[in-house]
Amino acid sequence: MLKGACALGLLLALWGCAGERAPESSFVLLDGSTVSTQQLQGKVSLVNFWATSCTSCVAEMPELVSTYNKFKDRGYETVAVAMSYDPPSYVVNFAQSRQLPFKVAIDNTGGVARAWGDVKLTPTTFLVNKRGEVVKRFVGTPNFVELHQLIDKLLAES
Repeated sequence: MLKGACALGLLLALWGCAGERAPESSFVLLDGSTVSTQQLQGKVSLVNFWATSCTSCVAEMPELVSTYNKFKDRGYETVAVAMSYDPPSYVVNFAQSRQLPFKVAIDNTGGVARAWGDVKLTPTTFLVNKRGEVVKRFVGTPNFVELHQLIDKLLAES
């Protein structure tokens, strides 16, 4: 009986966030405007928590740019959320020097990271479907081949 309960617990833990609503949150973008999770509904969205001091985050950024450019014309959006400890001037410099084509937000208070499950590790990335449900959470750099396949599948859904 205990083995079955442990297996069920493990299965539920692995299933994790599939189908959960993305938290209601507003992202403050570098230009001072805001975008909310509600405004992202109807699009497949990638929400990436990162920091300029995170080597894995910096290393994956060209892949995030490539992914965005590949799917943006089909209703795909990316929001890169800089962690609260990241100096805003570093984030602005990074976004400008690398000409990031997607939305970049600064989580000054840490409230966005808390809303998304108290994100502490970077990079942490969430893929959200058109209905506003979290489909997948990645801690660390995603496998971009698998990510592209999943985005393609989600974009094809009505």
